[in-house]
Amino acid sequence: MGDNVMALRCRECAREYPVEPIHVCEFCFGPLEVAYDEDRVRASFSRESIAAGPHSMWRYAPLLPASPENRVDLGVGMTPLVPAPRLAEALGLGELYIKNDTRNPSFSFKDRVVSVAITRAREFGFETVACASTGNLANSVAAHAAAAGLKSYVFIPADLEQGKILTTAVYGPNLVAVWGSYDEVNRLCAEVAGRLPWAFVNVNIRPFYAEGSKTIAFEIAEQLDWSLPDHVVVPIASGSLLTKVRKGFGEFVHYGIVPEHPVRISGAQASGCAPVSSAFKAGVEHIRPVKPDTIAKSLAIGNPADGYYACRAVRETGGAIEDVSDEEIWEAMLLLASTEGIFGETAAGVTIATLKRLAQQGVVGREERVVALVTGLGLKTLEAVAEHVGPTMTIAPKLEEFEERLSSLG
Repeated sequence: MGDNVMALRCRECAREYPVEPIHVCEFCFGPLEVAYDEDRVRASFSRESIAAGPHSMWRYAPLLPASPENRVDLGVGMTPLVPAPRLAEALGLGELYIKNDTRNPSFSFKDRVVSVAITRAREFGFETVACASTGNLANSVAAHAAAAGLKSYVFIPADLEQGKILTTAVYGPNLVAVWGSYDEVNRLCAEVAGRLPWAFVNVNIRPFYAEGSKTIAFEIAEQLDWSLPDHVVVPIASGSLLTKVRKGFGEFVHYGIVPEHPVRISGAQASGCAPVSSAFKAGVEHIRPVKPDTIAKSLAIGNPADGYYACRAVRETGGAIEDVSDEEIWEAMLLLASTEGIFGETAAGVTIATLKRLAQQGVVGREERVVALVTGLGLKTLEAVAEHVGPTMTIAPKLEEFEERLSSLG
């Protein structure tokens, strides 16, 4: 079971705990994180070992908290890092890349965290897995549970996009729609986790689950020919993804996989759910919860568990956090699609619109090598763009009519 995992360690007081399905420090109530045996990692981790590994995120197994021999792997990771020159030109930037995680098995980055979580849950002996989700996590847990032969219970807000409901239900989970916000759904799941012997991937399995996000950073570094970018823009929901991207870059430097290089990390939120952005702009550490009201439902977490840590990571690396309107979000979705042929969901619209704002403010420089994370597929959130796109023309099957309409287009 994850031979390199030494203990769980509190992020606040550094107390250590045994490797068990727990997630909160009993002393200070801080979050627990996985601590690795550094000597074991160094003995098994190198550029050569990575290149010899599977063509998936499990090529980084020495820094993942589950055994690769037991992995539940649908082919997650090694998604394209796409040069984006046309988008860069539109935004006034120089060297820009899109990390395209729409190419994962259930079409979002959540497959990374779930592959680790389900593997570890099965190693712990759980027969039922569960989650609270704004959509993408629901898709992924249902898919991986089906592949692993485990029962699953997936809790979602009842007003979730139909695309995400359907793309969860097809895998045959027990799908529980709750009349309430994600924060209310998450609170219910925490209560259920205290009653039933289930593996909630983002509750009692969270320390292991969250480590999967590091593999985005690992892949970016490998795909940039074993080097680090100058600036990365990351969407913020709970804040965990941003903190783990930073951790991933740091671990690659620590273990000598890449040369040390400062990476500025910036965060992106929707204005209708921007508690982390608000705290960053106000220069405060406390994240004040909000009631979400945005088309970017995958980022609609009003009380983000890792918001404080995400805000601190951005400040420490010299980045910034911005938030953008619903109109800016769908416009950015269309901009990304029309310039680079990548159809991202609303979270991608948040990231690209924020990148645009940061470029206009001079926070992201033309001289920087920039990576923007596109974390989910646009087919899941068709409602966001449905009113704004459609046929250029509708005609009878007659050449004359087409030619007439064509000439009118100029």
